Amino acid sequence: MKKLFYHPILFVALTALSCGGQSTNHTANLAGLAPGPGQSAVMDDVSNPNVVQVAVGSPDHSTLVAALKAADYVDALTNVGPFTVFAPTNTAFDALPAGTLDDLVKPENQRQLRDILEYHVLLGVYKPGDFVNGRNLGTADGRSVTVALAEDGTVTINGAKIVGTVSASNGIIHVVDQVLIPK
Repeated sequence: MKKLFYHPILFVALTALSCGGQSTNHTANLAGLAPGPGQSAVMDDVSNPNVVQVAVGSPDHSTLVAALKAADYVDALTNVGPFTVFAPTNTAFDALPAGTLDDLVKPENQRQLRDILEYHVLLGVYKPGDFVNGRNLGTADGRSVTVALAEDGTVTINGAKIVGTVSASNGIIHVVDQVLIPK
């Protein structure tokens, strides 16, 4: 049996020949390129919408979309996931104490706003039937929320009532009637 050997010069020569005689320097080709705008810049009118695209298409979630943009959290939620998102309605944001949202969307409060938004996100897909009374679910910010089931079947997350559910290509959205605020 013949032994195979690796010779660096022979390897470079064979690589150059296999590339049509032109050497390639991938590092040099990438030098000076700025990072792209991210996953949210991908335009696709054929695939099922992701969680952000669903929110953008909902007139009841324009405040949530504005908050996602202010927190620079859009690209994170357009990725593959899967995610479970508790999406407060505009009315839920309106119920916050006066000035709260205006203060949170200021650039100097971006991290605090992102923490609040991450508190509305679970990694994985939790469908309505997956919610168990008293179960704590870990959020994307490292905290947890608690599920409560009423006798009539109503599901609440930290007291916020789930009023609707929408599937997305990268997860599921549960529309809630309150903004979840971490303690």
